[in-house]
Amino acid sequence: MKKERLEEVVLDQYENLKNKKTGFDRNVDSNKLITTTLITVISGIRRCGKTTLFYQLMQHFDNFYFLNFDDDRLVGFEITDFQELMILFKKQYKSQTVFFDEIQNIKGWEHFIRRLYDEGYKIFITGSNAKLLSSELATHLTGRYLQVELFPFSFQEIVNANKLEYSKLTTDNKAAILKHFDRYLLTGGFPEWILLQDNEYLKRIYNDILYKDLIVRFGIKNVKAFKELSQFLMTNFCSELSYNSLKTILNFKSVNSVKDYISYLEESYLFFEIYKYDFSLKKQFISNKKIYSIDNGLRNQIAFRFSEDSGKLLENIVFLELKRRGVELYYYKTKNRKEVDFIFYQDGYFQLYQVSYSIKDIKTRQREINALIETNGELPKCRNYIITNTEEGIIAEKNIKIEVLPFWKWGLGVIT
Repeated sequence: MKKERLEEVVLDQYENLKNKKTGFDRNVDSNKLITTTLITVISGIRRCGKTTLFYQLMQHFDNFYFLNFDDDRLVGFEITDFQELMILFKKQYKSQTVFFDEIQNIKGWEHFIRRLYDEGYKIFITGSNAKLLSSELATHLTGRYLQVELFPFSFQEIVNANKLEYSKLTTDNKAAILKHFDRYLLTGGFPEWILLQDNEYLKRIYNDILYKDLIVRFGIKNVKAFKELSQFLMTNFCSELSYNSLKTILNFKSVNSVKDYISYLEESYLFFEIYKYDFSLKKQFISNKKIYSIDNGLRNQIAFRFSEDSGKLLENIVFLELKRRGVELYYYKTKNRKEVDFIFYQDGYFQLYQVSYSIKDIKTRQREINALIETNGELPKCRNYIITNTEEGIIAEKNIKIEVLPFWKWGLGVIT
């Protein structure tokens, strides 16, 4: 790459940092990231706030080197250009701290980062490709990095950004919190959407991911089929799906194409798959999967919507909150085919979560309870929860206790 062009990009980007707003604080242990001797890796979907978090971390250093590789002027940058880049940096001033944004765009980046680490640099990097980033980290930087997955804003982060008190609730505070929750359920938490409230912005994010991150990078030729699959998944999120059924419904030539395309969509953080829980790993892998979306607002702008989908929207944000909490999630099917939405093992117990917008309807209430009762009969030591829109309480039936929690309280950690 031409030295003059590279220098121009470095200087332009550094100048633009001066105008960057610090944004809202995230639920991230910044002190840990600043003080660790490990490489800090921040991964997540495009526009979820990685660069803003970078900028917040930068405030703790007197000087640092910075480059965002998601810049069209850097097309053609290769691993051999890293040495020239470091020379350009050092011409300006000396530092032992570097921030590299979207570094996965450069093939072989991990070798350069390993060298900087061995030379004693404090390193921060971001990436928007889950599997590409993690596979290269695992291969070349094992034991040398600390990874943080960043999502669009959680409900708690939105409430905190609006400076609403919830440790001691007043009538006014509760009303304001519930108003924000009603909006969050439908519109999600992409940071710039919260500021702009422009639905076209969400569509642009989606199209950028499909075209820039996936179609171009993976050389996808059947663009129409790829887009149809993505839209189908958005429409049918929170549903149990099989690769074979998707092949048939969308007229794919092979199941492998379906698997590959879903894998690409997962890499970009647009979707997540979870497996059915089974003691047999083989059965887990061959079972149907359930699909979840990164953000309700993004999903609602892309999907075909035939109703308000309130139950699925609530289930999706419960899934995202559990992901933020770092648990390994599955869904569960009893021998009688009753389903528990989420199951994970923690603190010596199977944690069982059902999600229902409302359990006022007798049939709905009993369906959710019966699935939990049957699962308690098949698995040892279970804790049972039903997450709702507004209802709360304790259900005791057939020697099991079920806590019913409204999402806004559960998501904020206010559960009493």
